[in-house]
Amino acid sequence: MAMREIRVVGDPVLRTPCEPVTTVDDRVRGLVEDLLETVDTDGRAGLAANQIGVSLRAFSWNIDDELGYVLNPVIVELSEDEYQDGDEGCLSVPELWFPTKRAWYARVEGTDLDGKKVVVEGVELMARCLQHEVDHLDGYLYIDRLERSVRKKAMRAIREQF
Repeated sequence: MAMREIRVVGDPVLRTPCEPVTTVDDRVRGLVEDLLETVDTDGRAGLAANQIGVSLRAFSWNIDDELGYVLNPVIVELSEDEYQDGDEGCLSVPELWFPTKRAWYARVEGTDLDGKKVVVEGVELMARCLQHEVDHLDGYLYIDRLERSVRKKAMRAIREQF
């Protein structure tokens, strides 16, 4: 297990859709261990594999003292009439937070290391995390979801930071 370095905005791995996990081998087991160890730090809610440089569909979470992971996650349900519009941040866009509209509820299905079905669902922070991490695996950053005027401010702040 290892605490892994976080890739930041500008790294092409963050903009490339991740490949599905087709075989669970030592590399994938090690990836899950690294995802869990790297997310297990105060202030970290979720971590996608591409944020540590691995282009596989896997992410971990650390919400309300619960650590977990899912392989090949797919969003299967979002609340359609309830939304949240709070500030969102990202380890790959460090120290910047912007209001981001997300569904209030989200449900993700995937598998674990044994190939068993995993269902992860939640509201508020968990729902935001699930949507955020699946976006990462699809090659998107939360800044892509910002309203146009806010996105302009975000891009200016990112340019100033780097």
